[in-house]
Amino acid sequence: MTILITGSAGHLGEALLRTLRRRGSAVRGVDLKPSPFTDAAGSIVDPDFVRRQMEGVTAVIHTATLHKPHVATHSKQDFVDTNVTGTLNLLEAAVAAGVRSFVFTSTTSAFGSQLQPEAGQAAVWVTEDLPPVPKNIYGTTKLMAENLCELFCRERGLPVVVLRTSRFFPEDDDDPAMRSAYALDNTQANELLYRRLDIADAVSAHLLAVERAPQIGFARYIVSATSPFEQRHLAALARDAADVVREHYPDCAKLYAARGWRLFPEIDRVYVNDRARRELGWRPEFDFAHVLNCLRDGRDFRSTLAREVGSKGYHDTVFGVGPYPVAP
Repeated sequence: MTILITGSAGHLGEALLRTLRRRGSAVRGVDLKPSPFTDAAGSIVDPDFVRRQMEGVTAVIHTATLHKPHVATHSKQDFVDTNVTGTLNLLEAAVAAGVRSFVFTSTTSAFGSQLQPEAGQAAVWVTEDLPPVPKNIYGTTKLMAENLCELFCRERGLPVVVLRTSRFFPEDDDDPAMRSAYALDNTQANELLYRRLDIADAVSAHLLAVERAPQIGFARYIVSATSPFEQRHLAALARDAADVVREHYPDCAKLYAARGWRLFPEIDRVYVNDRARRELGWRPEFDFAHVLNCLRDGRDFRSTLAREVGSKGYHDTVFGVGPYPVAP
């Protein structure tokens, strides 16, 4: 099996290439940017480039995208070109090449406005059944690409699995209030309770999706660290999340205090990965319990793979007011 990975110079693309090369798998990385993990530099918006790279390929993992950090620096047409037309080119070429498995990396940002409860309301229980309402061009174009994937499965018989991943980037939060209130490690440890994913677990989900896609046909899955919370906790999470966490993990307060860390006072959503664990057989390893074990042992809670890939950023430009500009 030869696997084509788009976005090979990005966080997830590099992580997948590193993992597959170590296994001795046949893999081909493509990206706009040359990198040690890019075998062919070119644009997925170019259908001729895509067709050439698809030769001999039996599976595709499509991670290349314009991300949320690009919303303020790129036009809506740029997003349509890359996220929609680029995906269409890949789907067309995959069908023509007889690809047997196509995995599309999407995002929980597709849920958009559904992720914030009204004032005074309970946190949102986010499953695949929650109707998406994208709130920016990023979420809109990712949802459009998801729908193209579903169309190609229905009309052309291409097995496609869509993975809606939560945040796994290592960079600072774009919210200045969050950056000033919490250390980066503190923020990302807290997020593993409800809205974050270690890149090693993202890789394992994608590789399982490649394997299972021919039997599944088409499906969407939320891919996020396993949360300790249940639906009965949602009202309390919106009111006093720290108290709920301390009930689950009695020694958390002591471990956090030793690092000068704090829990979030409120949590507005919980990503639910039950379907991915059940249908893909996915077993994410990096969750909040893992964080606390690492704090007890004095270890970094990030995976070895996350530390190897490191921080890449999203722009060549360095911005003075945060990791990237935020669209109004």
